[in-house]
Amino acid sequence: MNGHINRRIRNIAIVLFGCVLFSGCRSTPPNVNSQHASTSSTAGDSSEFAVPAAELIPELEQRVADNPKDFVALNKLSSYYLQRQRETGEDKYIALAAKVAKSSLAVIPAERNQGALAALAQAELASHQFATARDYAEQLIKLEPDKKYPRQILLDALIELGDYKRAEEVFALVKKTSEPGISSETRAAKFELLHGNTASARQHIANALSFGMQQVPRSRESIAWCHWQMGELYFSTGNYPEAEKSFKEALATFPDYYRALAAMARVRSALGDLNGAIRYGEQAVQVISEPALLSLLGDLYKLAGRDADAGRQYELTEKTALQEAAEGRLHKRELALFYADHDLKPLDSFTLASEDYKNRSDIYGADALAWAALKANKLTEAQAAIKEALKLGTQDARIFYHAGRIMRAAGNETAARDYFKREAELNPQFDPLQSRIAKDEIGR
Repeated sequence: MNGHINRRIRNIAIVLFGCVLFSGCRSTPPNVNSQHASTSSTAGDSSEFAVPAAELIPELEQRVADNPKDFVALNKLSSYYLQRQRETGEDKYIALAAKVAKSSLAVIPAERNQGALAALAQAELASHQFATARDYAEQLIKLEPDKKYPRQILLDALIELGDYKRAEEVFALVKKTSEPGISSETRAAKFELLHGNTASARQHIANALSFGMQQVPRSRESIAWCHWQMGELYFSTGNYPEAEKSFKEALATFPDYYRALAAMARVRSALGDLNGAIRYGEQAVQVISEPALLSLLGDLYKLAGRDADAGRQYELTEKTALQEAAEGRLHKRELALFYADHDLKPLDSFTLASEDYKNRSDIYGADALAWAALKANKLTEAQAAIKEALKLGTQDARIFYHAGRIMRAAGNETAARDYFKREAELNPQFDPLQSRIAKDEIGR
């Protein structure tokens, strides 16, 4: 009897859910406007939370197996796959989301099936195919000119592509037409952060978190994401105790949340607890062996004097990154930065960063190109790229450190010391390994 009731509740939840638009790109905020409910809760909190995507996916998969032309089920399934990817970090769900969205469009074309086109756009965002996502968003705007969500997708894509002039225009429209909520607040936060307004960005994330806590049902992953993002904002300004509080809130809401585990590794390192940092880093890679996490753990091992362990992590980092790149699941930027940070294969690093920047000319791509160019002894290219990275006034200690190194290599010691000072005052422990190197640079 109870099993029958539980299945019925889940089926009702699936029907109510509709086609919810999730922002799948890792650098963009989650959508928490889901309507599926559960009575599960975190410890000490009796509020209702959304049914986990993992519980709803099998029933939707069965519906699609029973009726491959059920475009409503296909659209919902695509959204849940993207939700699952955000929860686990497993990129296989992105491919699944794109596949079922395309299947839905094969049943009913986009002109009468905007939900599938939106789901496909979100999948392209999640897979870092930002130009394609932009094109789909523009198609959606033509099909539904009065709706706000296509412009939100377009805004996300434009920011990632580095088309900031057009992004500002779209952002103005989004602010004008969107009611206050999680979606609008998280996008406003990102925009403020890019332009160096960290305090304002923090307030927008606080607003987003407040909206998320008021929703019925709540989304564990989305609330954890807001706590994690708040922690990142505190970390970016060197407020490590407050950052740690936020990361712990994220883990209390969503245990084993890989983003928060990795963040705890960095913040424990910043606070001088290297053993604690390693424990969190090891937990993070147990959840998902993604290259950035593997490299982070390698750096922590290196700082602890565990050179053999560090070497194994670095080998695994490169192997995993190359495999994922071959499968089209990893943007070239991550591998370029890994090489540059660890003084490996400088020409390969520069090539990867250059190819990346041609397709995605945002400030972080410019910073990666500048750093890789410096390590490849291409100083002219490094100077041009770091200028682009600094153009919005983004307050990022890593960018300031890279700028200082480039200015020093160019013989401009005054500018170099200014950037080193800005890095040290803003966030002196911006990275477990690189910040140690930066400290040596500043002391010269």
